[in-house]
Amino acid sequence: MFHVANKILHNEQDAEDTVHQAFLKVAENIEKIGDPKCPKTQGYIVTIAENKAIDLYRRRQKRQVVELSDDLPGVTAIYEGENTLAACILKLPARYREVILLRYYQGYSVKEVAAILGLSLSAASKLNQRAKNRLRELYEKEDRL
Repeated sequence: MFHVANKILHNEQDAEDTVHQAFLKVAENIEKIGDPKCPKTQGYIVTIAENKAIDLYRRRQKRQVVELSDDLPGVTAIYEGENTLAACILKLPARYREVILLRYYQGYSVKEVAAILGLSLSAASKLNQRAKNRLRELYEKEDRL
């Protein structure tokens, strides 16, 4: 069972989780199993493991998993002098600042920003919109002073 799951998932931890889920499924359907040494029973158990591995693989494909690491550098911004816009960007909350810098300083599209931040396209688009609105508010407030 582990071999079949690992062949599909290419990850030992996920394969172990899949085997566990497969055993639970076999336990739920234990009354359907006649002779445990029968080739039909072995095929049934392997099929369950294979289906559980495919299910996990599909779930992982829908939601891209982003590995968190302390070694990944953040988005850097250079603040030079009396630039009001740069000062306003630095006052933004970290999430908004990150979107603004990726989108307009680094030049990524909203789709690319979504991939970088591990968000859906609609969530990244909404975050971009909110960040721009907050930046506009800060800039107008600074402009009045």
